[in-house]
Amino acid sequence: MKLLCDVMLSRLGRWLRAAGYDTLIAEAGQADRELLKSAIREGRLFISLDRRLLQHRGAESRVIILNSNKIAESIKEVTERLGIDWLHRPFSRCLLCNAPLVSAGPGERQHLPEDVRESISAVYYCASCNQSFWQGSHVTRMRNKLAAWNRL
Repeated sequence: MKLLCDVMLSRLGRWLRAAGYDTLIAEAGQADRELLKSAIREGRLFISLDRRLLQHRGAESRVIILNSNKIAESIKEVTERLGIDWLHRPFSRCLLCNAPLVSAGPGERQHLPEDVRESISAVYYCASCNQSFWQGSHVTRMRNKLAAWNRL
């Protein structure tokens, strides 16, 4: 499932990325019509709060209108309406740019803090934005949230 979140749902979009879903997040100022065209062209579901999107041709099959931008309510709604599996492929995509992550090689690992380099075996790298990710306490807390949302 490929998704596109409007800018007001950017936090939801990042959590969908954390769960492993290919999720683009609209930037401020992008026109609704262009976002919808992009969603149709790329086979994405467009998640939004803007009911006016439903007036556009082709929207009925691509647009999901949520009732709230509060994260807890949005999570519950997309879980119910789209059957989101929050443990789909956790932490397999870059949270910043959405690119798939790969195992970090020695070149990427050399830029990590020394304590991380020595103590963490699994490090992932985003070739698109040059970010490294590893299993730390923050990821553990996020994984626990994903697991809890999967039980909704």
